Amino acid sequence: MSLNEPSFSDDLHPIDLVETLAVTHDWAFDRVTDDQIAMAVVGQWRTYSITLAWSDYDETLRLICTFEMEPPAERLGQVYEVLNRANDECWAGAFTYWQDQHLMVYRYGLILDGGQIASSEQVDRMINGAVAAAERFYPAFQLVAWAERDPKDAMDIAIREAYGRA
Repeated sequence: MSLNEPSFSDDLHPIDLVETLAVTHDWAFDRVTDDQIAMAVVGQWRTYSITLAWSDYDETLRLICTFEMEPPAERLGQVYEVLNRANDECWAGAFTYWQDQHLMVYRYGLILDGGQIASSEQVDRMINGAVAAAERFYPAFQLVAWAERDPKDAMDIAIREAYGRA
């Protein structure tokens, strides 16, 4: 089923729209509240926990994509450096590391002020973009944390976007 098919209503609450996408993609999900949903999305490297929450106050659909990571304390400086390098490559969204929870986090907010309505394509792109960013930089984070690679070298080794045709 294509997301361009008219089965999605453009006037759905953003979290209702996310739930419909989760069902369509067969993602495991839990509707936490009327304004929040949590999902598990399987990637190549691991399964990512994704939470989307709607804020009426600032009319923003917030996405948080996380995966567990507990680097050795002596590698945290290098982990933060590779995280900054990854963020330099991200045009939408950004990574942060929540040390107390041992989570690498990718965050993004879709601002829908003035009564704008999110489309299924926008929300699907948000979710897939978060997973793509996590997949792209996961190897670099792991190389720095566990293989004691230099952050610059780890970024050079990490999966890069391909341009052109082979």
